[in-house]
Amino acid sequence: MSITAERAQSYDFSQPTLNAGMQIAVPAGAAERTSPGLIDFLKLLFSKSILVWLGAALVLTVIPAHIIWLVERGHSDSMVSKSYFPGIFQAFGWGLGMLAAAPDDAPRHWMARGMAVVWAFVSIIFVAYYTATLTANLTVEKFDNQITSPSHLFGKKVCTVAKTTSANFLRTLGVKTDDAPSIDLCFNGIRDHKFDAVVYDAPVLRYHVANDGAGLMELAGPIFQTEDYGIAFKNGSDLRKQADEALLSMREDGTYELIKQKWFGSGESE
Repeated sequence: MSITAERAQSYDFSQPTLNAGMQIAVPAGAAERTSPGLIDFLKLLFSKSILVWLGAALVLTVIPAHIIWLVERGHSDSMVSKSYFPGIFQAFGWGLGMLAAAPDDAPRHWMARGMAVVWAFVSIIFVAYYTATLTANLTVEKFDNQITSPSHLFGKKVCTVAKTTSANFLRTLGVKTDDAPSIDLCFNGIRDHKFDAVVYDAPVLRYHVANDGAGLMELAGPIFQTEDYGIAFKNGSDLRKQADEALLSMREDGTYELIKQKWFGSGESE
């Protein structure tokens, strides 16, 4: 178990059997799925910020549409009807066409043509800002979906084991979690898409990813909240000295490294 100052008051611990810490595991392929898809794009397209931009486009088009109609209707070969309806709709359609750089027709009146030049520059700037805003929001959406550190766990469905150092750490951090009685329930929840991430002891996660969870889960980000793990004995136990001697001997002759690679794979746990 994790060696902590609080536990050291109740138990005698052996030399560390493993130097690791906590880590995050996510469903396999989660990193690739963070790229926004069609549904994410549609949600963003109708988000509050984008609707504000579209509302601004509407206002910016209505104002010049009235100016164009008032000026252009006095020309003998006007591109709009002299009547307010449908003339204003024709002018409005021309304004939207300018935003898309594809107007249906060109004004005939010299004042309207001057207005068209000004509106062309406004349209270029507006579309550039709109495109930049949409791209930036898509990029933010992508990074917000990624989980590579504890700071990315806020707002996610996170599972850990109740009454463990992992649960205490996440609670201190302010991350809401589903505390399960066993880590297997967290693993099952990941496979059933109930959770976005599992936070627990790195060796346990590494073992599962390398064995039963291969192809189903993957580690996300580096080890954090470094901890030593050891064997707990009752206070004053004579077995502690024997365990320490065996552990030190295994490290010296290379047996420890072979065992670690066998169960945790080739990735480093220390």
